[in-house]
Amino acid sequence: LVLARGLPFHSVCVHHLVPFFGHARIAYLPGAKLVGISGLARLLELYARRPQLQERLTSQIAEAIMDGLNPDGVAVVIEAEHLCMTMRGVQKPGSRMVTSAMRGLFKQSSVTRGEFLSLVGGS
Repeated sequence: LVLARGLPFHSVCVHHLVPFFGHARIAYLPGAKLVGISGLARLLELYARRPQLQERLTSQIAEAIMDGLNPDGVAVVIEAEHLCMTMRGVQKPGSRMVTSAMRGLFKQSSVTRGEFLSLVGGS
């Protein structure tokens, strides 16, 4: 299991054109190919730089890793604060949205998924 957690990012909500920001946790179960931790951070930045939906961002990262590395599994969890919730609308500062994408063994095996979730629990 290769895991990068606490990866900071910022993006812009495609619906409201205001920022959202947070941290990502990205893990994969290597197959024949490996990528360095900085590669995972760069991938996050690549997708976060464009106007985004957090749900789409999470899935895009998981799919890119699956397509590029062909690992046995990928797990991505993103937790972010959306300024559209803080500055406008319901005005609930500090509220955070969590999204996840599980592929391969992380989706199929509750043991593998549980290991990942226990490692990212408090980060």
